[in-house]
Amino acid sequence: MTFVDREDAGRRLAGLLGYLRGQPVVVLGLPRGGVPVAAQVATRLGVPLDVIIVRKVGVPFQPELAMGAVGEDGAAVTSRDVMAMAGVTDKELATLQSRERAEVAARADRYRAVRPRVDLDGKVAVVVDDGIATGATARAACQIARAHGAAQVVVAVPVAPPGWQERIGSGADDFACVLEPPSFYAIGQFYEDFSQTSEDEVIACLRGTATPTRSGGDGPLADSDPGDPPGMDPEVEPLAGTTRLAGSLTVPADAPGIVIFAHGSGSSRHSPRNRYVAATLAEAGLGTLLFDLLTTDEEVDRANVFDISLLADRLSQVTAWLRTQGRPEPIGYFGASTGAAAALQAAAKPGADIAAVVSRGGRPDLAGQCLATVNAPTLLIVGGDDAAVLTLNREALAELRCDRELAVVPGATHLFEEPGTLSAAAALARDWFLRYLGRSASSAG
Repeated sequence: MTFVDREDAGRRLAGLLGYLRGQPVVVLGLPRGGVPVAAQVATRLGVPLDVIIVRKVGVPFQPELAMGAVGEDGAAVTSRDVMAMAGVTDKELATLQSRERAEVAARADRYRAVRPRVDLDGKVAVVVDDGIATGATARAACQIARAHGAAQVVVAVPVAPPGWQERIGSGADDFACVLEPPSFYAIGQFYEDFSQTSEDEVIACLRGTATPTRSGGDGPLADSDPGDPPGMDPEVEPLAGTTRLAGSLTVPADAPGIVIFAHGSGSSRHSPRNRYVAATLAEAGLGTLLFDLLTTDEEVDRANVFDISLLADRLSQVTAWLRTQGRPEPIGYFGASTGAAAALQAAAKPGADIAAVVSRGGRPDLAGQCLATVNAPTLLIVGGDDAAVLTLNREALAELRCDRELAVVPGATHLFEEPGTLSAAAALARDWFLRYLGRSASSAG
């Protein structure tokens, strides 16, 4: 089962909450993606809609991976396990929490100007998001609802992994979820349209006006967002040794090569950023393979997602599998965040025969001593406003001995969320792969 979009998910979720009719309920959407879901729930229950403002605190250099969350009125939750795995200190945590609290305050100013806070004293607070992954933001939201006097807290989401209720813990009195799939990698895999919710859309929901059209893509992308490439959804099951993984393979006719994607530690083959880049490559005639580096069971052990050697081995094994499928085309690697280190380690292995490597917002420094033995031409793409990662990439560039370049996208931060920045990075990757995979194809011929 998949949802058409967040509005469809909200309508289905409301069907599970009919037992609350007649009770003093307030529906609280988590901005931004949870608000259009919550708006549908509130409409169908005939109850007030409000927001509960929470911000995820992400791991440095991997901000999509949550190690906690902060919210209004000083609410905070922290995952010490994730902090330990990522090597984050208490001082670094405090700095990141301070930054996110500033964003919480800014959002509160915007949203409260449109909708003053609804009184929760003695009410049933229904906390709604578009899905649960780590549960950190939902737990913080429960804390806030309790602090504001809610007599009962219900957490309601369209989709979550099995056992998600344990991630919320005693912060909620009841739970509702439409879909709990056994194979859960990312919330977006269960939506046909998981484009980012804009500030205008949140405000429109709070005002009860028509929902503005979303631009699509991963964040505020360019108007020319190509979407998923043709044939992206042909599902394949790459073999890494004896481990069967999940993947999506598309190879246009006469493709000069195939690019294999290595996602970051908080992501999967459904990463909207990687799918955006894959669409750009496919439009240029290149093949793409996106796959999950780890199985669901393997991801439970958070140490695996930071094990660069394990991920590099997995990438090499899937590359070998692809070559057994009658695919003689040259192969390139595209790595994001920690996936970039895995791609470089895999490319450095003897006999790897990788035609080109591209890193987007990557951590090539985590490839360690392997950098000096990479033979594949390598392009490092970094956001101009991603200062810490830019420094690490400059240091890694000095260690590389292959053909290499560092491309800086002006105005981009780590996730390339700013308008036009992801499309600029995708174009750089496309040109690099066409340059070197096309050259390899000609040499092979």
